[in-house]
Amino acid sequence: MQLSFQTFLIVCPMLFLAGLVDSIGGGGGLISLPAYLFAGLPIHSAIATNKLSSACGTSLSTVRYIKNRLVNARLAVPSVAFAVLGSSIGARLSLRVEDRILKYILFVVLPVAAFFVLNRHLFPDHEEDNLIPDRKMLLTAVIAAFVIGIYDGFYGPGTGTFLIIAFTVFAKMGANHANAHTKVINLTTNVTSLVIFLIHGQVLIPLGLAAAAFNMAGNYIGSGLVLSRGTKIIRPVILVVLALLFVKILLD
Repeated sequence: MQLSFQTFLIVCPMLFLAGLVDSIGGGGGLISLPAYLFAGLPIHSAIATNKLSSACGTSLSTVRYIKNRLVNARLAVPSVAFAVLGSSIGARLSLRVEDRILKYILFVVLPVAAFFVLNRHLFPDHEEDNLIPDRKMLLTAVIAAFVIGIYDGFYGPGTGTFLIIAFTVFAKMGANHANAHTKVINLTTNVTSLVIFLIHGQVLIPLGLAAAAFNMAGNYIGSGLVLSRGTKIIRPVILVVLALLFVKILLD
């Protein structure tokens, strides 16, 4: 696909907005993937290029959590292994599905992902000090990494929220450790599926890198702002973006 200045003009500001939204309360993926579709990218290229920009942003927060010693190696290592397996399966499945079918699936996936992203108060926040993984927690983590990894390789938006649900609701982890391990697994699934999409020539590298820079800038600025009504801004922004995307798909 030939990239035009207009493509960058559409994608980069929206990826900045996605980073801003993500830093306030999550859900940036519900803006970043539609951004590529708005710019006219085929859906496989949109998913693939979104992996590049997402991986760059996720890597920063992952390093931060590791430095703060919130990642438990005994829990993270097997989770990463299963995340690699799951996301590689998901990415290969995505490449085999026709564009038309992927767009139909989009009508179901994005509203469901939006519901959970916009209702994160439903997740319990357990008390935590030191994380001591038991057998149930370990089993929950590897199953979640594998199953949600398939979804992330296939599509992606809402992956972080789904992982947090798995860790807080089923593994009974506290919020800090749940977020930390979510970032480790999400980075793994992003990088794994990105490699597969790169091998198959679906990633538009110049666009993905430019979008990543804007996304990281949005995250940086958003995290440094004190927005008392930040979470109230997220809901209408995401809903408007999704509504516009559905209209575009219907018109197409």
